[in-house]
Amino acid sequence: MASSRAVPNLPFRRQRGQRSPGEFAAAVRRAAREIGEHVACDARYIGRVEAGEIRCPNYAYERVFLHMFPGLTLTDLGFTAREHVRGRAARVPVEQPAHDPGHSEISEISKESDVLRRAFMTSGSVTMAAATLGLGGTAAVAAPSIPAPRRIGDTEVATVEAAVRRIRLLDDRHGADGLYRQAAVPLRTAYALLDAGTATRQSTTDRLHSGAGELSISVGWLAHDSGRFDDARSHYAEALATARVAGDPALEAHAFCNTSFLARDSGRYREALRAAQAGRSAARHLSSARLLSLLALREAGGWAGLGDRTNCEQALSQAHTLFGRGPSDADPEWMSFFGEPELEALEAQCHAALGDWSRAARHAYRASVLQDPHFTRNLALYRAELATDLARAGRPDEAAAAGRQVLDLLDEVQSSRIQGMLAVTARLLLPRRRSPEVAAFLERHAAV
Repeated sequence: MASSRAVPNLPFRRQRGQRSPGEFAAAVRRAAREIGEHVACDARYIGRVEAGEIRCPNYAYERVFLHMFPGLTLTDLGFTAREHVRGRAARVPVEQPAHDPGHSEISEISKESDVLRRAFMTSGSVTMAAATLGLGGTAAVAAPSIPAPRRIGDTEVATVEAAVRRIRLLDDRHGADGLYRQAAVPLRTAYALLDAGTATRQSTTDRLHSGAGELSISVGWLAHDSGRFDDARSHYAEALATARVAGDPALEAHAFCNTSFLARDSGRYREALRAAQAGRSAARHLSSARLLSLLALREAGGWAGLGDRTNCEQALSQAHTLFGRGPSDADPEWMSFFGEPELEALEAQCHAALGDWSRAARHAYRASVLQDPHFTRNLALYRAELATDLARAGRPDEAAAAGRQVLDLLDEVQSSRIQGMLAVTARLLLPRRRSPEVAAFLERHAAV
């Protein structure tokens, strides 16, 4: 039997050189900021690595270490390969980040997704795999064999749908950065369920396609919000293909809606415009005025990016008219985020793209004060947008105050997009650093 005693990590210790653990930890945090990561590295963490207590770092630390030491692998740095650490024979658990918001829930996804993946790939029961797809529960591991096709029923489909809701809930609370890699595992399993067997009824097959497509969009959004645009594009395209295969216009409209948003964020404004218009076409018979309103806002964002103020204003007017018709039973479940705060925030983005910073700030402010504090990520996002708009509008003290409110939320939210917006605000305010309000914000931002 292998010994469970930790073995000191001498290669990693050599990389530290003459620096103290505290100095080295500060260097790790600086390197993380350079690539948009957020790690709570301190001297204690460095000591645990060097003592061999952490056999393999989490994904965030992995990216930071590989950035700090180009040309070296994790093995070169004295770590054990991830697949060996996470195998059944592992005695020391994979390290989890200290002070990580939502840590217990996110680590639960990580552990149970591994169980899920092994259960599906090694068990003869599709039901056993599906039992953990909702990110809750456990499954035994049987002899290694690919499962034969089985009948898929409402239980399996319900677990796919539950996984979508769970991921959205965690994203609302904590942001995308800590969730993306873990959420990709149930996504693969959902599509494996589609390939594994035959559903008992056509309605079950339709629900499974819809659930898998919605899960792909949810995982794509996590990639999108954490700055992994190529991954997001791939997930959205997968969802769109699933919608087309299943003949599901609601899923198709959702996929086009997110594709338009991603294209706008990527600077591909004509693509954003075309995707929004395609989404409106797919949604025209769905009887959801709120969905059409959101797609009109996506179209407005495309026009704004192209500098077309007239068409942008026309699309915004359509969005407000449609929104004013109120909610209905036909509104998709995923649109729970789309209320007046989001309407205001998306309009603010349009005015910002057109260079009307004061008008953008007014709408961003309304979004922030209307937002339910329960949706922490959106609240942080709206305040970050407000801070940037105020800074560009020449109101540095107000921008700094809004920026500090965002910093207050970063213990709960992990979003590369929000961090990037704060970095822009900090750069804009740097020439005004003699202001006490601005200086206080810049100091706190640099520390974070």
